[in-house]
Amino acid sequence: MSDKKPLLYETHMHTPLCKHAQGMPDAYAAMAQKRGLKGMIVTCHCPLPDGMSSHVRMSPDEWDIYVKMVGDCREKWAGEVDVRLGIESDYLPGLEGWLEELHAREPLNYVLGSVHPQIEEYKALYFKGDWPAYHHQYFFSLVETAESGLFDCLSHPDLVKNYGSDEWDLHKNLDHIRKCLDRIAATGIAMEINTSGLLKTIPEMNPSPTILREMNLRGIPVVIGADAHRPERVAANYEDAMDHLEAAGYTHTRIFLDRKPIDIAIEDSKASLIRG
Repeated sequence: MSDKKPLLYETHMHTPLCKHAQGMPDAYAAMAQKRGLKGMIVTCHCPLPDGMSSHVRMSPDEWDIYVKMVGDCREKWAGEVDVRLGIESDYLPGLEGWLEELHAREPLNYVLGSVHPQIEEYKALYFKGDWPAYHHQYFFSLVETAESGLFDCLSHPDLVKNYGSDEWDLHKNLDHIRKCLDRIAATGIAMEINTSGLLKTIPEMNPSPTILREMNLRGIPVVIGADAHRPERVAANYEDAMDHLEAAGYTHTRIFLDRKPIDIAIEDSKASLIRG
């Protein structure tokens, strides 16, 4: 075991309730302990009304099951791994009331705001057969998500590059992305560096180093998350993520507990991890 004080959390992880993750929270907690994390925040995909993208999320009537699942894990690991309740919530125009009510049901520690360009409901609104236009729209959707005031952090920025990836052109989108980041920065929201991007069609973290530098120029804080859908992914590539952050000019990373921001020095964070 490391003699360094645990500091970091896995801030983005799922449960079998989302229908595409494996392993119960206990197994994720065991990996968090093995990696030298202080804790983990369970952020499974939120329920949505009217059966929206129901094949990749818990149903509304499973919310209490989710809360109990996390609570049972928190009790079991008390004193060893700090297990917290959070949520990853999809943003689409018109869902604001549903999400506001959902987020108020239980005391949440962390609320991720996500735009998932691959789900049919989002595609039905915005995809007209033009991938460059779709890529452009996605970043405006991130602005809308941030300006809704419902979330602590925007998850996996630039995820859209993995859809219509043959037509993805960061250079052509960069001026638009910069303008979007200006508006996002004005809200005070954090943004995520998501290490699971390494497993996607364009194998780099979300966001890319170029966008990460633009975020730093605007003072946007960053939360590290592995988007773990199986226990062995807990804190995966965290060291690499911190290298990316430092290269972009960051000195701290952020976590949220009780929906309040806590900034942690990257130098200390690196030292606290146990290499897996």
